[in-house]
Amino acid sequence: MFKISKFVLVCVLIATTLQGANFGQMNFAYWQTVSTGPTATYLVVAGGGGGATSSSAGNSEGGGGGGAGGLLTGTTSLTVGTTYTITVGAGGSGSSSSNTSGTNGGDSSINSLFVAIGGGGGGKSSTVGSSGGSGGGGGAGPSTQSGGSGTSGQGFAGGNGSLLSIAGGGGGAGAVGGSGGSSVSGNGGIGIANSITGTSTYYAGGGGGGYYFTSGVGVGGLGGGGTGGGANSPTTNGTSGTANTGGGGGGASYSGSSGNGGSGVVIISLPTGFAANTTGTVTVTTNGTNTVYTFTGSGTLIPVVAFTSTYLIVAGGGSGGSGAGNDSAGGGGAGGLLTGTTNLVTGTTYNITVGAGGSSVSNAHGLNGSDTTAFGLTATGGGGGGYEGSIRYGYNGGCGGGGGGYSNTNVGGTGSQGGNGASAGATSWGGGGGGGASASATNQNGGIGTISSITGTSIYYAGGGGGGGDFRFSESAGTGGQGGGGNGGAGGSAGNNATANTGGGGGGNGGASSSATSGAGGSGVVIISSTKTAATVTGTYTLTTSGSNTIYTFTSSGTITY
Repeated sequence: MFKISKFVLVCVLIATTLQGANFGQMNFAYWQTVSTGPTATYLVVAGGGGGATSSSAGNSEGGGGGGAGGLLTGTTSLTVGTTYTITVGAGGSGSSSSNTSGTNGGDSSINSLFVAIGGGGGGKSSTVGSSGGSGGGGGAGPSTQSGGSGTSGQGFAGGNGSLLSIAGGGGGAGAVGGSGGSSVSGNGGIGIANSITGTSTYYAGGGGGGYYFTSGVGVGGLGGGGTGGGANSPTTNGTSGTANTGGGGGGASYSGSSGNGGSGVVIISLPTGFAANTTGTVTVTTNGTNTVYTFTGSGTLIPVVAFTSTYLIVAGGGSGGSGAGNDSAGGGGAGGLLTGTTNLVTGTTYNITVGAGGSSVSNAHGLNGSDTTAFGLTATGGGGGGYEGSIRYGYNGGCGGGGGGYSNTNVGGTGSQGGNGASAGATSWGGGGGGGASASATNQNGGIGTISSITGTSIYYAGGGGGGGDFRFSESAGTGGQGGGGNGGAGGSAGNNATANTGGGGGGNGGASSSATSGAGGSGVVIISSTKTAATVTGTYTLTTSGSNTIYTFTSSGTITY
């Protein structure tokens, strides 16, 4: 009987707890695993303090350097869908008036979770430095004036000011500010190096102290700290801290201006599978598989779940050159080509701009192709080919245009996202080929493009245009590179157009006639492949599939929303 009663009690408890639930159609939300948000890496740097100016009284002619903004870095769990307010602190003010202390920098923060304290202002003559994220340097005077204190875990104290016009340097995130020495004011404290963006960069260096003689001013700390200024031989101003580093401003003497503190910065790096909707002044980059949001002004960040998409972005190719004399022209460079993976967000509309190829020309230098943009990335248009005229060299571009004929000193253009154009071809008279996405041009032949299987079929894109053959020697022309590059025109013939939507470069003409036009560059293309199907698509595109992926190929500009 006891066992039965216990069973009934348990049943009653379950029924009470799940009151209203249907056991036949159980709501499994009771057991579902709650999706956690991203573990984000962050860097929060406050604005640096302003440097101080001094009086002209003897032994007091040096203003303290500004302290660096406080610096916080680490990892934290963010919640998907939550709005995080990002505040980027302004740098503190220096002064153009004598004997004026610098003001503190503004705080930077992510909500109230992480608050970096603004750097302390430098002290004027016979005045201590202000406390802050890192402390401001003490001003020079008849007695020792201590530097301001730093905030624990964010920065260090400023250096001391003392007799003989020696001012203290502002503290940095990595070390205390210098207290100077014989005939030298204190240097700013060093900042801290951080690689959250993928590049090791110093932040939050202290400002150097001002001094009577310019030769003895304090140097700013590594991490954007400003250098101090002097009153004599010659008069110099303290320099401001570098923007968006939180560096302290340099102090000055009585006849110059002290530097402002550098503004702060907030950087948040999200792992793969997550992205963010943002407002404010923010740039988005990548570091490996992470997406990095760098706030140089205040705004907001909302983490969202993202999905991975593969992309191919190709710019318009440059057109070949066209000469009317005996000498042939260079081939157009292919459009720049970018490929890789990126995180996209459901509900966000992405603008797609497909660049046009450079237009065919007559008796003129080839024209550069237009850029193609998507997902914050820009593929650069290909360079136009040179011709027998005032501009014989190939233009720079995504891939460089070929140099015009007549002399191999007519060099090809440089490619920023692919190969370079060639100078004159097989003889000194033939035009050089345009660069391709995977190789520079060789003599008159265009450089080879890049092969991609993003659509499920291996296709070459962004081949360089061939250079033209010289008319007087009846030269044969260069061939266009694999990837849509147009062939050059033989002596006296027009160059051939590149293939549309490959970003290939147009062929250069063979000279001799203004009617022998150059080949136009091929238009660009944007291809997006993922496991998701878009909700809305505009523009000219085709939809195909490859395995489990849905592929959108944009042959003109439009938008896509998943």
